Amino acid sequence: MRLHVGCAQWTHKAWPVSAGEKLRSYAEWCNAVEGNTTFYATPSRETTTGWADQAPEHFRFVLKFPRKVTHDERLGASGDEARRIFLEAIEPLGERIHALWIQLPASFGPSDLSTLDGFLRRQPGEYRYAVEVRHPTFADNPRDLHRILSGNGAELVPFDTSVMFASPPTSEAERDAWSKKPRLPVRPHALTDFPIVRYLGRDDPARTVEGWQRWLPVIARWLREGRSPTVFVHTPDNAEAPSLARRFHAEVAALVPGLEPLPEPQPTTLF
Repeated sequence: MRLHVGCAQWTHKAWPVSAGEKLRSYAEWCNAVEGNTTFYATPSRETTTGWADQAPEHFRFVLKFPRKVTHDERLGASGDEARRIFLEAIEPLGERIHALWIQLPASFGPSDLSTLDGFLRRQPGEYRYAVEVRHPTFADNPRDLHRILSGNGAELVPFDTSVMFASPPTSEAERDAWSKKPRLPVRPHALTDFPIVRYLGRDDPARTVEGWQRWLPVIARWLREGRSPTVFVHTPDNAEAPSLARRFHAEVAALVPGLEPLPEPQPTTLF
């Protein structure tokens, strides 16, 4: 059994690592990462080859489709050229690509589901696909969304921000998250054998840990069912996110004997 855990990034000003070795150092702490940068710019094959060289074979990327595809062209065929360029660029990562992440704008609602269905059907079969929606209607009535995702073997990505919005922000980083992150209810539900969860905590690690307690039995159950879940731990400034992700893994491991351990980091790599 393997649980992948990680953060929203593999480099941070609070993580002192050697230039050019940031991903390698991060991979000593976590075994997965969100590929948010691909939303803003498609990397070159030279860049992704460098990522593959630094990441061990067991490491996994969840890479976000470019904005051009998901937001500008709203999954329409007019974005297929940008999609093709993106897929060619990430080929060097090979099996390290855990899933391709389709993060949709809040305006993408139930009336757009046929477009999502058509997009998923046009994708190459060698990758897994994970979809994050932000239209509030889906939180109340996800049945049609689940049907389309299940029909295409795609996963739904929940983003749990409930702890952030449980009380007003107390720092600049929390105020920034308060203004930008979605406020949608989350119902834990796995559509595939590879569920992905995004979780946002607070500046206070104790509150972050308290907030993820409801996920521990869910993740443990998925593992016992033979699924391979991935959990990404965010905090407002992400300064302590790698150590928190490792703590989440340890708390799940206490519930699931035999869970494959995380790599052991070098003592001076982070923090």
